[in-house]
Amino acid sequence: MSEESDSLRTSPSAASLSESELPPPPARTGYVCSLTEDLVAKAREELQEKPEWRLRDVQALRDMVRKECPNLSTSLEDAFLLRFLRARKFDYDRALQLLINYHSCRRSWPEVFNNLRPSALKEVLASGFLTVLPHTDPRGCHILCLRPDRWIPSNYPITENIRAIYLTLEKLIQSEETQVNGIVILADYKGVSLSKASHFGPFIAKKVIGILQFFLHGSDLNSLHSNLPRNILPKEYGGTAGELDITAWNAALLASEEDFVREFCQPGPPCDSILGQALPPEGLSPEAPCDDSMRAVKSQLYSCY
Repeated sequence: MSEESDSLRTSPSAASLSESELPPPPARTGYVCSLTEDLVAKAREELQEKPEWRLRDVQALRDMVRKECPNLSTSLEDAFLLRFLRARKFDYDRALQLLINYHSCRRSWPEVFNNLRPSALKEVLASGFLTVLPHTDPRGCHILCLRPDRWIPSNYPITENIRAIYLTLEKLIQSEETQVNGIVILADYKGVSLSKASHFGPFIAKKVIGILQFFLHGSDLNSLHSNLPRNILPKEYGGTAGELDITAWNAALLASEEDFVREFCQPGPPCDSILGQALPPEGLSPEAPCDDSMRAVKSQLYSCY
């Protein structure tokens, strides 16, 4: 018999060891804050986030989910729940409602969320309808650039644009920096017909969501440059940061394919069995009519993020 086999034969089993002799259980991989000291201070001031209470607050929300929504199929990981606490300034009740709304929207809007992955939206991404600029603004906000004139309605339905926007928001919001600083949306309506612009009307409102800020500009870019300095803008918007390049952001999204497949492409239980008696999304009554082309996008955006 080999020395290895003999060792296995003569070694005591785990069952015969006392508790003090048992190896310790593997350490749980928990949340590790990635915020800089400046962003920690900003989160404390603007989001009511206290680092010393952060994990206690996350556990409180986790306990509420388990008690009040036991059938809600959701991640309970620290980093995921922290997104909702930050979005509602650590108000537990409002954070729980936002979490419910998030899943309600995902399951009641299948034409947007089913099969939501970058490779399913290559045509939208290639069109240049949206991209994220490589530089953040002076406050650290990522800049999501929307160019509705790049959408040709005969090529694909408007829901594909909405899917691309959600996809981009989901990717950006994974960053703690984004959760604290927010996102700026630069919407370029130059050359867009009124009929096409009307489809995007619900996006253009600062009150849509706390984490988003919108900037609209006309042919005069002075007002734009007062908000976004020229050195972070491409030359198409009077900036000095070179040509607008959509390839880097498209590549970043496509590289996240597996993450989106895990999150959005797995079969799930019916909506009713998950949400139970959950309240409808904020600003949307149970009987609220939905326009077929947009399905109350403004309320849905606010509810999800």
